[in-house]
Amino acid sequence: MNKFLFLPLLIISLSGTDIMKHSADDIIGSWMSTEKNLEVEVFKANNEYKARVVWFDDSDDKTEHTNVRCDKNNPHEELRGRKIVGMEVMHGLIYNEDRDEWQHGWIYDSSSGKTWNSKAWLKDGRLKVRGFWHFEFLGQTMSFDKVP
Repeated sequence: MNKFLFLPLLIISLSGTDIMKHSADDIIGSWMSTEKNLEVEVFKANNEYKARVVWFDDSDDKTEHTNVRCDKNNPHEELRGRKIVGMEVMHGLIYNEDRDEWQHGWIYDSSSGKTWNSKAWLKDGRLKVRGFWHFEFLGQTMSFDKVP
């Protein structure tokens, strides 16, 4: 084999499947957190991607069942009565084909009542969602597996 072809083929084969670009709609569907404590549904509305809570683990407070728990930490008093299940927790994500990621979104954390900047990407079949404060290095990433 020509040694000039061998090295690029070796690099491609060792780099895994992430060398392939994704389709913008690849994040659509139901995703379970790797901690198995949160399931979200990602959907497309107009040209942006959003997510809503489908289920969450309510073992932290047995006095309130998942289906009745409300957004009591919301800084807006008028929104504190809305149920967490079904609530839209991420919006504004736009697919950037050049970077192969969904950017410029917002993610809401009902446990703190705070809204953060967000982005998402797919890596090794997993959905990675990063919430951050203005700068990506000031944040936290959650991982999700696709629900069959």
